[in-house]
Amino acid sequence: MTLEEIINYCLSKPEAYVDFPFGDIPMCIKVKKRLFAQIFPKKHDFKITLNCDRITGEYYRSKYPGTVIRGYHCPPQVQPYFNTILLDGAVPDDELKAMIDHSYITVVRKLPKADRKELLEMLSSKDCPA
Repeated sequence: MTLEEIINYCLSKPEAYVDFPFGDIPMCIKVKKRLFAQIFPKKHDFKITLNCDRITGEYYRSKYPGTVIRGYHCPPQVQPYFNTILLDGAVPDDELKAMIDHSYITVVRKLPKADRKELLEMLSSKDCPA
């Protein structure tokens, strides 16, 4: 996927928006003020960091060793809950979309009940992948 395709896919999620809380890089994609994707757009350092649960994170790290790694920027205690994916073409587009979907829904499930319910209803009514 190209940078533009990744950004557009992330922004297709209900109430997703771009934020730059750390400066120009990374580009952060959030929902309800919670981060679900960090995009590093430089050609020499093209990667995305996504939320995950421990089991899903381990699965992708074992399936794509060296391409999917623990959240590189995270402290050790939270690394199992983030994956950094090197966007070098080793991960197929449909798999990358599944990882983005998983990140989004992982974050939504941690939101307060009213917000979570609203977003899950929006997902089901739009037939958005999640």
